[in-house]
Order: sequence, then C-alpha cells, then structure tokens
Amino acid sequence: MHQIESRKVGDLLREWRERRHLSQLALALDTEISQRHLSFLEIGRSLPSREMILRLAERLEIPLRERNVLLASAGFAAVFPERSLDEESLPAARRAVDLILNGLEPNPSFAVDRHWTLTAANKAANNILLADADPSLLTPPINMLRLCLHPKGFTPQIMNYSEWRGGVLKYLERQVAATADAILIDLLEELRSYTKPDTARDALPTAETAGSGISIPLRLMKKEGELSFIGTVTVFGTPIDVTLSELAIESFFPADKQTERILISKRS
Repeated sequence: MHQIESRKVGDLLREWRERRHLSQLALALDTEISQRHLSFLEIGRSLPSREMILRLAERLEIPLRERNVLLASAGFAAVFPERSLDEESLPAARRAVDLILNGLEPNPSFAVDRHWTLTAANKAANNILLADADPSLLTPPINMLRLCLHPKGFTPQIMNYSEWRGGVLKYLERQVAATADAILIDLLEELRSYTKPDTARDALPTAETAGSGISIPLRLMKKEGELSFIGTVTVFGTPIDVTLSELAIESFFPADKQTERILISKRS
C-alpha cells in the first residue's frame, strides 16, 4: 500500500485507533490493558507481543491483510495465510462460490476481491451486466465498480443514474474509511471523475420501488424492457484466510414483478 511494512508498529496502531475514532482510554478499557501501556506501545517505548497485536487488531476490526502487516512491522511472522481460490488448499471455498453463483440463477451474481476485481460470475451477470460493455472494460482484470459507473460500461443503460451513482460512491467511501486501502482510494477518485453519459437517465421511482425502504435499486433499460434490482452482498463467515476475508458475492434480485418475469423468461 505505502511500504508500511517498514514503519513502526506503534505508529500503525495509533493510526488505526484514530481511524476508528477511539481514544486511548476507550481502546485500553476494551482490550483490558492500561492506558499507560497502550500509550507506551504507540510511542514505541514498549514493544507489543504477537498476542497483544492480535488482541488490539481484533478490537479495531483491522482487515486480516493489515494484521499481517502489523505483525511484520513488529518482527513477527504472518498469522493469516493468503491463497488463491484456485489453489488445491481452498477447494471447499471455490466450490462454495460456484454453488452460490449457479444457485442464484437467473439473478445476476458475481464474486469480487477487495478491489472489486471480478473473480467469478454466473451466466445472468454475463448476459445482463457485462454483455453490452465496451471491450476495453472487459479485459482482465475486470473491475466491477468501474464497469457500473464508467460511461462505456452499463452506465448508459441506468434509469436512476444520480441515485445509483451516489449509492455506489457512498459504499466505496465506507470501504476506504474501513480499510485505508490506497488502491480503493485511487478508484474512488477515478469514479468521481466520470461524466454522466447522455443516455443515462434520472427517472422517477416506480410504484414498486418508491416506498420499499430497503436499498437503492439498480434500474437498467434493456431490450426486453426495464429491469429493476435490489442488491445484496454475501461474505464468508469468520474467515482466517486473507483471500476469503476479502471475497464478496454481489447479487441482484428482482425489485418488481416485471423484472422477475423477464429473468424467468431469459432462463427458459
């Protein structure tokens, strides 16, 4: 990210504490240590044990990847492995992803890593979300947030552009605040710079989505008619592998009867 492996562990702990808007006293109480000890850890007067780093990281909800960085900065070996989904050591996880994506047909669903890079997609996602995008955006690695807001992605088909764009940017802003990931920070700035395509619209909410109070729908104008979706995110529970902790499955379900009928017809 920023060559932070060479930085002092105390500086990193302080930055994560401040990022979580916690005082030294609050963090010390939560982790059952003295505020003085925590202060000494942050200024480098005391060195934390591996167990102390992991205890503080758990309370601060630091991503597993960054917990490894903290450990390395204090001279300890990484605790959390990082393996590819295609490795033989993660067959159950790979099968789970494939089963989920296939089982969600005909609802568009895809899996992404921490940077929103596409790792897998079902047939519905390829047909509805990726099919009409410019080929320049479909050369791996494919970034799904770039695809959904880029003027040459599926943005020209979006019926509620401003509403959808605002929701995507707010979601990414929360991710940036939680992870401080430099690549996500750059991606956020890039997405903010995109202009609105001439064909993108800001249509009024439909009767079925106006009062749902669930989430901002994704409304697309396709050749079959308007499709309206509600998005959900699925993650692995209590992962101890870096790759699995950063994997998310995004799914889009019909927000109205018309979309449901069109999806069923496309499946048959």
